[in-house]
This record gives sequence, C-alpha cells and structure tokens, in this order.
Amino acid sequence: MWEKLQLDGFQAGLSWITILRKRESMREEFDEFEPERLARWTQKRVDRALKNPGVIRSPQKIAALISNARVYLDERGRGVDFSDHVWSFVDHKPLISKLTHYKKAPAKTEVSELLSKDLKRRGYKFCGPTIVYAVMQAIGLVNDHEVRCPRFAAVQKL
Repeated sequence: MWEKLQLDGFQAGLSWITILRKRESMREEFDEFEPERLARWTQKRVDRALKNPGVIRSPQKIAALISNARVYLDERGRGVDFSDHVWSFVDHKPLISKLTHYKKAPAKTEVSELLSKDLKRRGYKFCGPTIVYAVMQAIGLVNDHEVRCPRFAAVQKL
C-alpha cells in the first residue's frame, strides 16, 4: 500500500504507462521501496539515482520518497499502522460507487480529500486528493467499476 502511494506520487504529471514501464527499474533503484532503507539515503545516494534513466529522475519526487519513508517509520515507531490508518477513512469497508458509465467516475472524492489532508498534515508529500483517490481505487478502498463490468462483481467478492 505504501509503495503504491509512492508510485502514484511519481506518476503525478506523467502517463501511467511511464510508471508501468519503469516500475521494475524503480523498485531496484529505490531499494524495493523499503522505508527502512530509503530513510537512510544520503545526497550521494540521491545523486546516483538521478543518473539512472530507468527511473523518474525528479529531485523533488525522490526527496518526497525519502521524506515519506521517514514519516512512515516515525509513525510506525509510535504504533501507527499505515494500512489500518488508511482503511479507517472508509470504516474498514470498501466504498461501492455503482457507476453506470466510466465517464462518471470522479477524479477525487470527499474521502480522498480528507485522507490527502490527513497524510499531508502527518508530513507526507505528493499525496494530493487525485493521487490518493487513484491509490484508493487500486488497493480496493473503493470499487469504481461500472456495475455491468465483470470486474465489479469480482471485486465485490474480494
């Protein structure tokens, strides 16, 4: 879940296919998105990553990744479970959109705006409401499939 939030942050302003094509290189370069390892990065390590054409070479996004790792670890050290916290915004039950047409799907919702504000207040970066909503969709906090889509029923069973 944490890795997905980071990948979606890297995707901001870019096409999703760019992230998909670079995901494996990014996982390798960014220490498998393990917060414990990322939190120890130095400027020398950042500079090395910025030379890798297989990753998104944005100094701001890489700095956010490292900062987010430190926030994650700090909160975990205080007993905050990231997954449990995120799921608490939907009362630990997926939201069901019941869309009749994919063009009616929102880019963000009231819940994604609340979660985004909360994450930012905690110190996370690159987690605006649109990014957060995409994460919510991808990890199952919301089922935005059209009701006639075969995936709608399959996701509901999960």
